[in-house]
Amino acid sequence: MEAQSPGIDAERRQVLCDAAVRAARAVDYQGAGTVEFIADASEGLRADRVWFMEMNTRLQVEHPVTEAVTGLDLVEWQLRVASGEPLPLRQVQIMLSGHAMEARLYAEDPSHGFLPSVGPLTHLRLPDFVRVDAGVEEGGEVTPFYDPMIAKLIAHADTREAAAARLADAARSVEVWPVKTNAAFLARCASHPDFVAGRIDTGFIEARIEALIAPPKPSIPVGAVAKLVRRAARPSEASSPWSPLGAAAGLRLNQAPVASGTIYADGAPVVAAFDLGAPAAGVDLTDGDVVVFSEGVATRLSATRPAETAGAGALLDGAVLTPMPGRIVSVAVAEGDTVTAGQALVVLEAMKMEHALVAPAEGRVKELRVAVGDQVTEGTLAVRLETIG
Repeated sequence: MEAQSPGIDAERRQVLCDAAVRAARAVDYQGAGTVEFIADASEGLRADRVWFMEMNTRLQVEHPVTEAVTGLDLVEWQLRVASGEPLPLRQVQIMLSGHAMEARLYAEDPSHGFLPSVGPLTHLRLPDFVRVDAGVEEGGEVTPFYDPMIAKLIAHADTREAAAARLADAARSVEVWPVKTNAAFLARCASHPDFVAGRIDTGFIEARIEALIAPPKPSIPVGAVAKLVRRAARPSEASSPWSPLGAAAGLRLNQAPVASGTIYADGAPVVAAFDLGAPAAGVDLTDGDVVVFSEGVATRLSATRPAETAGAGALLDGAVLTPMPGRIVSVAVAEGDTVTAGQALVVLEAMKMEHALVAPAEGRVKELRVAVGDQVTEGTLAVRLETIG
């Protein structure tokens, strides 16, 4: 959400404001409200190609951008009107200044279809150079029972380009663990040349989805590796992979303070030399691993290769697992049914959304372990398939 819109000039803005006022007067409405319109911009945004869509008799999640460009506190105004006071200003007295953009920081995984992510907020750091409206705090938890929004990031600047750059910087600075977020996705959207130039429509994300969600190359601060090495390389522990006896792991301690060898970033091997004297960085985990943050992405560093695991919803020995806690609202198959790849098997409701668990390959339903109404946890076996033939 942004204000002022890059596609609306003063004349068209006045048309929309006048229509909103007429709608409110038509029902003798008093109080804060949000009037929404839909526009046909196929021939350019014209005043005669805009239609009323709906009115919400409340402030909405996007109201901070209006507050940013007007300098007004709409929540305060809402309370004043509700208590019988007149509005402090008339419409002609409200001036617009600069440009504002708002993005919703969600607990979701863009690389897996924007699937919501649930769990504890063990580590949470949000930017301090933009407005942040957050409903959670470190130590809290993202549950499957509510909307997955963690916070709203609101950037204000003199120009649209500067506001977009500020918003992208804010998204890049987000640190959340272990819940996954869309921070990197937001940063890429806000910094994309087409977005900055205002060349956006409802197909913007779909047309650029691969670039917007591509896994970034992890940025590994040498200080984080130094911390990892120092925690693992203890001379009294001959089994340490970072000790001279850890040659089987391909690691070697050279002349202090340098080590060389392999570490694992989210399970992927990284070979390099590391300065053990570098300042510590990253967040310690209880199992000895370290999490580092860069460009809105959290990367887990390990001294040893993590055990292989199968993600929820994947086919492991024919098992289709639930990706998060929730309630089963639909079952589309029965034991013995033959299914094709991509066919919906079970529908899970969580975070006010429905998520279909689909068959990853052609097969036959060997076991059906859930029923409509069941409350399930993450990783629950829903269906087990067997190959045909």
